[in-house]
Amino acid sequence: MSGAAQGVARMLSDGPVKASQAYEGNSGDIAEGRELARAFLADVQSVHGFPVSERAMGMVQLVVSELLTNACKYAPGPCMLDLELAEGRVAVSVWDSVPVLPVARAADPGRIGQHGLEIVMAVCHSFEVHREVVGKRTTATVMLADDPGGDIAGRRS
Repeated sequence: MSGAAQGVARMLSDGPVKASQAYEGNSGDIAEGRELARAFLADVQSVHGFPVSERAMGMVQLVVSELLTNACKYAPGPCMLDLELAEGRVAVSVWDSVPVLPVARAADPGRIGQHGLEIVMAVCHSFEVHREVVGKRTTATVMLADDPGGDIAGRRS
């Protein structure tokens, strides 16, 4: 079991269904964040019995990837990823040390890159950004069972 998966299992058994990980702000942190999200959702499903659709599994990992990419790219330095299960949703929250709020750009099919925030806002149930005493926190929520008729992640018929 990876370090991220061990951290998830420990946190889930100690109380609320949450996982957190601090990162240095390196590009490798993005893959580690996706692995933390995957392990978290696997435990949400296997340990706690909450169904997680294939689509939700992919969307949570996509949101983690995009939010951590923005933190690493535009707010160099430490950042924190928090995942929390509440009311059939997973809240993905990324804190970074820069107080400048992100702004989604106008749609432009000719633009290369910088579509991450647009993508996150399109696939999430909710999206919000708040300044904190130091930096900001960006939170997006993804419904776990939002794939009517689709396979539950990890369970094949």
